[in-house]
Amino acid sequence: MPAVVEEAPREPILTLPAALTAYILLLAVIHLRVLLPPELENWTIDVFGFIPKRYDSSLLNLQIPGGAGAKVWTFVTYSLLHANLTHLGFNVLWLLPFGSALARRFGAVRFFVFLAVTAAAGALAHLITHEHAVAPMIGASASVSGAMAAAIRFAFVRGSFLSFSRSDADTAAKVPALPLSRALRDGRVIGFLSVWFGVNIIFGVGAIGIDSETTSVAWQAHIGGFFAGLLLFALFDPVPRVRGDAADASSQDISNRI
Repeated sequence: MPAVVEEAPREPILTLPAALTAYILLLAVIHLRVLLPPELENWTIDVFGFIPKRYDSSLLNLQIPGGAGAKVWTFVTYSLLHANLTHLGFNVLWLLPFGSALARRFGAVRFFVFLAVTAAAGALAHLITHEHAVAPMIGASASVSGAMAAAIRFAFVRGSFLSFSRSDADTAAKVPALPLSRALRDGRVIGFLSVWFGVNIIFGVGAIGIDSETTSVAWQAHIGGFFAGLLLFALFDPVPRVRGDAADASSQDISNRI
Protein backbone atom coordinates (compact mmCIF):
# COMPACT_ATOMS: atom_id res chain seq x y z
CA MET A 1 0.00 0.00 0.00
CA PRO A 2 1.25 3.50 -0.73
CA ALA A 3 2.67 5.26 2.26
CA VAL A 4 0.92 8.38 3.52
CA VAL A 5 3.34 11.21 4.09
CA GLU A 6 2.12 13.80 6.54
CA GLU A 7 3.29 17.33 5.98
CA ALA A 8 5.03 18.96 8.90
CA PRO A 9 2.98 21.78 10.37
CA ARG A 10 3.96 25.13 8.95
CA GLU A 11 5.20 27.71 11.38
CA PRO A 12 3.43 31.04 11.05
CA ILE A 13 5.58 33.88 9.76
CA LEU A 14 4.88 36.03 12.81
CA THR A 15 3.61 34.44 16.01
CA LEU A 16 2.26 36.86 18.57
CA PRO A 17 0.27 35.98 21.68
CA ALA A 18 -3.40 36.88 21.39
CA ALA A 19 -3.21 39.46 24.19
CA LEU A 20 -0.46 41.43 22.47
CA THR A 21 -2.19 41.19 19.10
CA ALA A 22 -5.40 42.54 20.63
CA TYR A 23 -3.49 45.40 22.29
CA ILE A 24 -1.77 46.41 19.06
CA LEU A 25 -5.06 46.27 17.16
CA LEU A 26 -6.66 48.44 19.84
CA LEU A 27 -3.91 51.04 19.47
CA ALA A 28 -4.31 50.98 15.69
CA VAL A 29 -8.09 51.38 15.82
CA ILE A 30 -7.86 54.23 18.32
CA HIS A 31 -5.30 55.94 16.11
CA LEU A 32 -7.97 56.27 13.43
CA ARG A 33 -9.09 59.30 15.43
CA VAL A 34 -6.66 61.28 13.26
CA LEU A 35 -9.32 61.03 10.55
CA LEU A 36 -11.71 63.08 12.67
CA PRO A 37 -12.21 66.79 12.01
CA PRO A 38 -9.48 68.82 13.78
CA GLU A 39 -11.80 70.16 16.49
CA LEU A 40 -12.97 66.65 17.42
CA GLU A 41 -9.45 65.27 17.39
CA ASN A 42 -8.27 68.06 19.69
CA TRP A 43 -11.24 67.40 21.98
CA THR A 44 -10.27 63.70 22.12
CA ILE A 45 -6.71 64.59 23.13
CA ASP A 46 -7.93 67.01 25.79
CA VAL A 47 -10.37 64.50 27.27
CA PHE A 48 -8.18 61.38 27.17
CA GLY A 49 -4.63 62.78 27.16
CA PHE A 50 -2.73 63.33 30.39
CA ILE A 51 -2.61 67.06 31.25
CA PRO A 52 -0.75 67.89 34.49
CA LYS A 53 -2.47 71.27 34.79
CA ARG A 54 -5.76 69.40 35.21
CA TYR A 55 -4.65 68.69 38.78
CA ASP A 56 -3.63 72.27 39.57
CA SER A 57 -6.08 73.35 42.30
CA SER A 58 -4.88 76.95 42.15
CA LEU A 59 -6.43 77.43 38.70
CA LEU A 60 -10.08 77.04 39.58
CA ASN A 61 -11.31 78.94 36.52
CA LEU A 62 -9.38 76.82 34.01
CA GLN A 63 -11.81 74.67 32.07
CA ILE A 64 -10.29 71.50 30.62
CA PRO A 65 -12.62 69.08 28.80
CA GLY A 66 -13.32 65.84 30.63
CA GLY A 67 -14.28 67.18 34.03
CA ALA A 68 -13.49 65.35 37.25
CA GLY A 69 -13.62 61.93 35.59
CA ALA A 70 -10.69 62.76 33.35
CA LYS A 71 -8.54 63.17 36.46
CA VAL A 72 -8.91 59.43 36.92
CA TRP A 73 -9.12 57.78 33.51
CA THR A 74 -6.38 59.83 31.84
CA PHE A 75 -3.78 58.10 34.02
CA VAL A 76 -4.31 55.18 31.61
CA THR A 77 -6.12 56.43 28.51
CA TYR A 78 -3.26 58.73 27.46
CA SER A 79 -1.23 55.60 26.76
CA LEU A 80 -3.68 54.50 24.06
CA LEU A 81 -3.24 57.68 21.99
CA HIS A 82 -0.37 58.47 19.61
CA ALA A 83 0.64 61.58 17.76
CA ASN A 84 1.37 59.94 14.40
CA LEU A 85 2.17 56.64 12.71
CA THR A 86 5.88 56.95 13.48
CA HIS A 87 5.12 57.36 17.17
CA LEU A 88 2.76 54.37 17.12
CA GLY A 89 5.09 52.23 15.02
CA PHE A 90 8.08 52.84 17.26
CA ASN A 91 6.20 51.74 20.37
CA VAL A 92 4.80 48.66 18.62
CA LEU A 93 8.29 47.77 17.35
CA TRP A 94 9.65 47.64 20.91
CA LEU A 95 6.58 45.74 22.12
CA LEU A 96 7.05 42.90 19.65
CA PRO A 97 9.93 41.15 21.47
CA PHE A 98 9.45 42.32 25.06
CA GLY A 99 5.65 42.55 25.13
CA SER A 100 5.35 39.20 23.40
CA ALA A 101 7.43 37.44 26.04
CA LEU A 102 5.55 39.18 28.83
CA ALA A 103 2.10 38.41 27.41
CA ARG A 104 3.01 34.75 27.11
CA ARG A 105 4.27 34.71 30.69
CA PHE A 106 1.48 36.71 32.35
CA GLY A 107 -1.57 35.73 30.34
CA ALA A 108 -4.07 38.27 29.01
CA VAL A 109 -5.57 39.64 32.24
CA ARG A 110 -2.26 40.12 34.07
CA PHE A 111 -0.73 41.58 30.91
CA PHE A 112 -3.43 44.23 30.43
CA VAL A 113 -3.47 45.18 34.12
CA PHE A 114 0.32 45.42 34.08
CA LEU A 115 0.24 47.79 31.09
CA ALA A 116 -2.33 49.95 32.88
CA VAL A 117 -0.32 50.06 36.12
CA THR A 118 2.92 51.01 34.36
CA ALA A 119 1.06 53.64 32.32
CA ALA A 120 -0.27 55.14 35.56
CA ALA A 121 3.23 55.09 37.07
CA GLY A 122 4.53 56.94 34.04
CA ALA A 123 1.76 59.53 34.32
CA LEU A 124 2.54 60.04 38.01
CA ALA A 125 6.23 60.59 37.25
CA HIS A 126 5.27 63.10 34.55
CA LEU A 127 2.89 64.89 36.91
CA ILE A 128 5.54 65.22 39.61
CA THR A 129 8.08 66.65 37.19
CA HIS A 130 5.67 68.79 35.10
CA GLU A 131 3.28 70.06 37.74
CA HIS A 132 1.86 73.01 35.76
CA ALA A 133 2.28 71.73 32.18
CA VAL A 134 -0.62 72.41 29.81
CA ALA A 135 0.50 70.25 26.87
CA PRO A 136 -1.18 66.82 26.88
CA MET A 137 1.08 63.79 27.15
CA ILE A 138 0.17 60.81 24.98
CA GLY A 139 1.77 57.54 23.97
CA ALA A 140 2.29 53.98 25.22
CA SER A 141 5.99 54.52 25.92
CA ALA A 142 5.65 54.26 29.71
CA SER A 143 3.90 50.90 29.35
CA VAL A 144 6.45 49.76 26.77
CA SER A 145 9.23 50.76 29.15
CA GLY A 146 7.55 48.83 31.94
CA ALA A 147 7.27 45.75 29.74
CA MET A 148 10.95 45.99 28.84
CA ALA A 149 11.94 46.31 32.51
CA ALA A 150 9.80 43.34 33.52
CA ALA A 151 11.11 41.21 30.67
CA ILE A 152 14.76 41.66 31.62
CA ARG A 153 13.97 40.02 34.96
CA PHE A 154 14.00 36.72 33.04
CA ALA A 155 15.23 37.58 29.52
CA PHE A 156 18.88 36.58 30.12
CA VAL A 157 18.20 33.41 32.11
CA ARG A 158 19.33 30.27 30.29
CA GLY A 159 16.59 29.19 27.89
CA SER A 160 14.89 32.58 27.77
CA PHE A 161 14.47 34.79 24.71
CA LEU A 162 17.71 36.81 25.02
CA SER A 163 19.76 33.77 25.93
CA PHE A 164 22.15 32.07 23.52
CA SER A 165 20.52 28.77 24.51
CA ARG A 166 16.92 29.93 24.05
CA SER A 167 14.02 27.50 23.92
CA ASP A 168 10.79 27.82 21.94
CA ALA A 169 8.80 31.01 22.50
CA ASP A 170 6.41 29.67 25.15
CA THR A 171 9.11 27.90 27.13
CA ALA A 172 11.48 30.85 26.84
CA ALA A 173 8.83 33.16 28.28
CA LYS A 174 8.26 30.99 31.34
CA VAL A 175 11.71 30.30 32.72
CA PRO A 176 12.02 31.14 36.43
CA ALA A 177 13.01 34.76 36.96
CA LEU A 178 16.00 35.90 38.93
CA PRO A 179 15.37 37.72 42.23
CA LEU A 180 15.81 41.44 41.67
CA SER A 181 18.91 41.62 43.85
CA ARG A 182 20.61 38.92 41.77
CA ALA A 183 19.38 40.33 38.46
CA LEU A 184 21.01 43.65 39.30
CA ARG A 185 24.34 41.83 39.72
CA ASP A 186 24.14 40.32 36.24
CA GLY A 187 26.48 42.19 33.89
CA ARG A 188 24.07 41.80 30.95
CA VAL A 189 21.21 43.31 32.93
CA ILE A 190 23.42 46.19 34.07
CA GLY A 191 24.52 46.75 30.49
CA PHE A 192 20.92 46.80 29.29
CA LEU A 193 19.94 49.25 32.03
CA SER A 194 22.85 51.54 31.21
CA VAL A 195 22.02 51.66 27.51
CA TRP A 196 18.30 52.11 28.15
CA PHE A 197 18.73 55.00 30.59
CA GLY A 198 21.36 56.59 28.40
CA VAL A 199 19.17 56.52 25.32
CA ASN A 200 16.14 57.89 27.16
CA ILE A 201 17.95 60.69 28.94
CA ILE A 202 20.11 61.80 26.03
CA PHE A 203 17.88 61.24 23.05
CA GLY A 204 14.49 60.15 24.35
CA VAL A 205 11.82 58.13 22.59
CA GLY A 206 8.04 57.86 22.57
CA ALA A 207 5.41 60.00 24.26
CA ILE A 208 5.38 63.43 22.67
CA GLY A 209 3.37 66.60 22.46
CA ILE A 210 0.56 67.20 20.01
CA ASP A 211 1.88 69.80 17.58
CA SER A 212 5.29 70.53 16.15
CA GLU A 213 5.81 73.56 18.37
CA THR A 214 5.27 71.68 21.63
CA THR A 215 6.77 68.34 20.66
CA SER A 216 8.96 67.02 23.45
CA VAL A 217 9.97 63.70 24.93
CA ALA A 218 8.34 62.77 28.22
CA TRP A 219 11.36 60.79 29.35
CA GLN A 220 10.41 61.05 33.02
CA ALA A 221 7.25 59.07 32.21
CA HIS A 222 9.39 56.40 30.56
CA ILE A 223 11.52 56.11 33.68
CA GLY A 224 8.42 55.98 35.90
CA GLY A 225 6.98 53.13 33.84
CA PHE A 226 10.35 51.37 33.73
CA PHE A 227 10.84 51.42 37.50
CA ALA A 228 7.26 50.27 38.03
CA GLY A 229 7.79 47.33 35.70
CA LEU A 230 11.09 46.41 37.31
CA LEU A 231 9.84 46.61 40.91
CA LEU A 232 6.28 45.32 40.49
CA PHE A 233 7.12 42.39 38.22
CA ALA A 234 7.03 39.90 41.08
CA LEU A 235 3.44 40.88 41.98
CA PHE A 236 2.25 39.83 38.51
CA ASP A 237 4.57 36.92 37.78
CA PRO A 238 2.73 33.57 37.89
CA VAL A 239 5.90 31.49 37.38
CA PRO A 240 7.25 30.04 40.65
CA ARG A 241 10.53 31.59 41.77
CA VAL A 242 13.59 29.38 42.14
CA ARG A 243 15.85 29.29 45.18
CA GLY A 244 18.74 31.75 45.27
CA ASP A 245 21.44 29.17 44.49
CA ALA A 246 19.33 27.61 41.77
CA ALA A 247 18.76 31.04 40.30
CA ASP A 248 22.48 31.53 40.00
CA ALA A 249 22.82 28.21 38.22
CA SER A 250 19.92 28.85 35.86
CA SER A 251 21.26 32.25 34.89
CA GLN A 252 24.47 30.83 33.49
CA ASP A 253 24.25 30.99 29.73
CA ILE A 254 25.57 28.14 27.64
CA SER A 255 28.02 30.58 26.08
CA ASN A 256 29.90 30.69 29.39
CA ARG A 257 30.97 27.09 28.89
CA ILE A 258 32.36 27.55 25.35
